[in-house]
Amino acid sequence: MPIEWWLYPVFGVVAGLLAGLLGVGGGLVLVAGLAWLLPSQGVPASAAMHAALATSLATIVITGIASARAHNQRGSVLWPSVIWLLPGMLLGGWLGSGLATRLSGAWLRDGVALYCLLAALQLWLDWPRARDAHDESPRGAGLSVAGVFIGVLSALVGIGGGSMTVPLLVWRGVPAVRAVGTSSACGVGIGLASALGYATHTPSVAMPAGSWGYVYLPAAIGIAITSMLCAPYGARLAHRLSGPALKRIFAVFLLAVGLAMGLT
Repeated sequence: MPIEWWLYPVFGVVAGLLAGLLGVGGGLVLVAGLAWLLPSQGVPASAAMHAALATSLATIVITGIASARAHNQRGSVLWPSVIWLLPGMLLGGWLGSGLATRLSGAWLRDGVALYCLLAALQLWLDWPRARDAHDESPRGAGLSVAGVFIGVLSALVGIGGGSMTVPLLVWRGVPAVRAVGTSSACGVGIGLASALGYATHTPSVAMPAGSWGYVYLPAAIGIAITSMLCAPYGARLAHRLSGPALKRIFAVFLLAVGLAMGLT
């Protein structure tokens, strides 16, 4: 077995822990790693970014289920908010994946790099600032509209939307740990709609065996197994660790990832 195959479970460990712990970043790490690794697996260079995005989103479905289940057991998923957010996210994820298949790999790579830098800035500044936290679930059509934009952008950069959903909910007065749990549940819908969009689109180049559209299934399965196992541990840590220092450390990491992608 090629040594590259052992990296998929490693990617899954990192993505799973980040998904459960911060609700952000796991997808961005996966996209960067997969964009570097997939060409060695027979994915044409021109389709590497498309495949990285699609495969990352496919794994987010499994990671999100595991993370949301762990958070729900601790009462941290606000289901009324999920219900309002999800329709827009499903629509946005489908539309975003369709748009991404029409863009070049270079455009997508630059977009992911820019998003990494913006996400790093948001984490470092801890913006937007939270209102007074309360236990009520935000509701309303405004969440559904926001969900469309979150879904589209998530599909374009290969993430479960946590770096947008968490700040939105915190700004609406949701305690941070509940925002992370709610975002994990929403990420399942984004990942499913987006991954299906990428999978059902016929690639313009020949993909290696084991591909479904742009989704490279061997990588998705290898990542999903360990991410599913590690997401509950990340959720457990989210209820114990102090957030600000952890966010700043990860902000520096995302900054490095964004710069690396932008310079390649």
